[in-house]
Amino acid sequence: MVGGAVLGVLGGVLGRDGWLGRQVARRQARILRELPTVADLLCLAVTAGEGPRAALERAVARSRGELSRELALVLADLRAGEPFTAAMERLAVRVPVPAVVRFVDGVVVAVDRGTPLGDVLRAQAADVREQHKRDLIEAGGRREVLMLVPVVFLELPVVILFALYPGLVSLSQLAR
Repeated sequence: MVGGAVLGVLGGVLGRDGWLGRQVARRQARILRELPTVADLLCLAVTAGEGPRAALERAVARSRGELSRELALVLADLRAGEPFTAAMERLAVRVPVPAVVRFVDGVVVAVDRGTPLGDVLRAQAADVREQHKRDLIEAGGRREVLMLVPVVFLELPVVILFALYPGLVSLSQLAR
């Protein structure tokens, strides 16, 4: 009875941990899908002459999703009086996705050094898109091997059977 209870608790903990891990992976994937669009919105706003904070406000107002909610928290930090670079660095801590961390680092460096923010945002969006393409090609390569399993074990034996059966029947009739 005690062993069953221990196994039940252990199974529940491991099951919940696995479920949370899948939820985190899905959220990170949604953030990665949204990042190029948000970066383009920010780039358009900055290129149009708005400052970084106004561009963030416009991008958050125009978009929906996980990254938009995180940027809304950045705006809340800015409204509370936190400096722009500190609020953006907190975003990188809250969202530990490598592409988002690179995005935040690029924005913070551009704001600190006074480099053109529009160019940095455009480059960040292109970088994320290219990374997504590479990930898709890599996933396709892994799935290609899995797709061969039904062909080799299901279709190929049937094709060989259809090719050999008429010959075997002919040989058996000749042998009589």
